[in-house]
Amino acid sequence: MIELIPAIDLIDGKCVRLSQGNYDSKKVYNENPVEVAKEMEAHGIRRLHVVDLDGAASHHIVNYRTLEQLATQTSLEIDFGGGVKSDDDLRIAFECGARMVTGGSIAVKNPELFSSWIAHYGADKIILGADVKEHKIAVNGWKDESHCLLFPFLQEYVSKGISKVICTDISCDGMLQGPSITLYREILAQHPDLHLIASGGVSCLDDIVALAEAGVPAVIFGKALYEGRITLPQLERLMTDNG
Repeated sequence: MIELIPAIDLIDGKCVRLSQGNYDSKKVYNENPVEVAKEMEAHGIRRLHVVDLDGAASHHIVNYRTLEQLATQTSLEIDFGGGVKSDDDLRIAFECGARMVTGGSIAVKNPELFSSWIAHYGADKIILGADVKEHKIAVNGWKDESHCLLFPFLQEYVSKGISKVICTDISCDGMLQGPSITLYREILAQHPDLHLIASGGVSCLDDIVALAEAGVPAVIFGKALYEGRITLPQLERLMTDNG
């Protein structure tokens, strides 16, 4: 069964969602992310994707106190991203309870540093973030498009030992119009052993089932859950039925 990974995106310590990475589209869903995470945990969720949107838009990790609260007040396995730009940021994230850390912009802008993290911490701890717009990698909280093309970018880091990749199609994210299944099929055709984590566009339970049928190992979703298009009891039944 596909691994279910709800997302909590943080701005000012609050649980928010954006549309297509646009900070002006911010919608606050809950001022207490720990409350949200505990409810997820109560329905059988075991993994959580936490994004520091303040950090992603700046040059350092910002919402590490909220990360610490999530890690100490739940038993959820947290992967954390956003603003991890230095060895200090990475250390803070792990010290505050992240089990895994995702690097996106840093993998583009400072490949030597990101590669050193893979070598030092291992592929179980470091996830590559590949945020994509028309097959190009985007950076800095999706505000900027880089010159990196998706497939050479993936190949470079797979050759350096990366085994987990979160791939977000920015055009789909927060739009509730379905995920980029064609893109994920393309990636898995080239890298069948990759632990690919789909992100962006999930609008309903059928989208999750479609990703599973396409062979995608894991999925991140947020807005559909917060908007009530997917419910925690539905997810719990899905996990039970496929357990």
